[in-house]
Amino acid sequence: MPAARDSIRALGLTMTTALVVGNTIGVGIFMLPASLAPYGMNAVPAWLITSVGCIFIAWVFAGLSRAFPEDDGPYVYTTRAFGGGVAFVLMWCYWVSNVVTLPVLATGAVGYLSSFFPVLAVDHRLAGVTALAMVWLFVLVNLRGARTAGWVAVLTTVVKLVPQVGVIALGVWAFLTPHAQPLAHLPPTPTSLSGVIAASTLALYAMLGVESAAMPAGRVKDPGRTIPRATFIGTLLVAAVYICVCLVPMLLIPQAELAVSNAPFADLFARYLSPASGKLLAAFVIVGALGCLNGWTLIVGELTVGFAKHGGFPRVFGKLNSQGAPLWGLLFPGLLASLMLIMNYNDSMTGAFTLLSVIVTATNLPIYIGCAIAVLVLWRRRQIPTPGPRELRWIVAAFLAAIYCVWASIGIGRKPLQQALYVCAPGVLVYALYWWYSVRREVVAAQA
Repeated sequence: MPAARDSIRALGLTMTTALVVGNTIGVGIFMLPASLAPYGMNAVPAWLITSVGCIFIAWVFAGLSRAFPEDDGPYVYTTRAFGGGVAFVLMWCYWVSNVVTLPVLATGAVGYLSSFFPVLAVDHRLAGVTALAMVWLFVLVNLRGARTAGWVAVLTTVVKLVPQVGVIALGVWAFLTPHAQPLAHLPPTPTSLSGVIAASTLALYAMLGVESAAMPAGRVKDPGRTIPRATFIGTLLVAAVYICVCLVPMLLIPQAELAVSNAPFADLFARYLSPASGKLLAAFVIVGALGCLNGWTLIVGELTVGFAKHGGFPRVFGKLNSQGAPLWGLLFPGLLASLMLIMNYNDSMTGAFTLLSVIVTATNLPIYIGCAIAVLVLWRRRQIPTPGPRELRWIVAAFLAAIYCVWASIGIGRKPLQQALYVCAPGVLVYALYWWYSVRREVVAAQA
């Protein structure tokens, strides 16, 4: 039995940190400078606020995994605080956002793949088939077990960091090397509170994924130590990379030109290096998208297993294959992602990422604020183990994380939050049906 448990807990510190970094740094970072360009220097305080807020959120997940190392991730954390019904709805929102993410990432990867195969830009059926193939490739990778998926996460994370390092190096050269004329173009947009709030929302979308280490808690070696360390290391690394790589194009490309760019990093490299560097960048974008697709496939599989274990989904979704991977827990989300891809395949990558930012950001907030409030509820009930100075700092961080989530909700706006509510509503129905079926089964068993 211990040997089987060890084979399931295959994710160490390196793989878990790579999961945080790999899931957070995806295709979106290659488009974010253009999205932030209209806000000018409002992006600087926005990034600082978002980075600090996400560190508090990361602190929440890290503390929960340290306090309850045997718990199987946020589903159990929130069940402890609120009961099974609320926990199910919170996780339902997060699960839906993950399922939606899979086809969007595949679509983004195909969009950049068209740089090498132009036929994909004009033949939408072929592009759709290619995106489907990418989704199922990583379903198959994850069916090989968490260790295989973990090594893919490590390799793709290392590769996707190369262009980020290149952007930072270009910025160092531009700002620190003497030039005949200054290269920096300071954006003229004035700083304002509304601008900072709006830019913070976009920045938060880019930081989604800081919770990735805690989601597959049942697969992590020594989760009480590994998850907190991986969460903090990954979040700080991502925040530092994002701030640097967003500031460089903002200062080196005129604001009006950057705001209409479809590929800001490619334009930056073409402007200061050579046009051929755009294709090289496209290759790294594809690797980044595929690494994200691998990581989120792992997460959505674990979430599906969580539903099967704790209620809401049929138990067959929780069964593991010979590699310790959830067979139907991966196949079912893969089928749903394929259905969404077939029904809604969009040749516009910008349109796909608009959908992603609207739905995914809004549907991620419930689990963030839910876990933050769960810490406060468990503390008030005196259910936090071994209270001390570390736990008090964690409780303060949870309070500040909850405040930040409210701030982010204001920035998102009413319409996306309403859409998130529409996503949550079916979860209430699904849980009600499951509860009714469970009660009915217990009554029949008692009568027998």
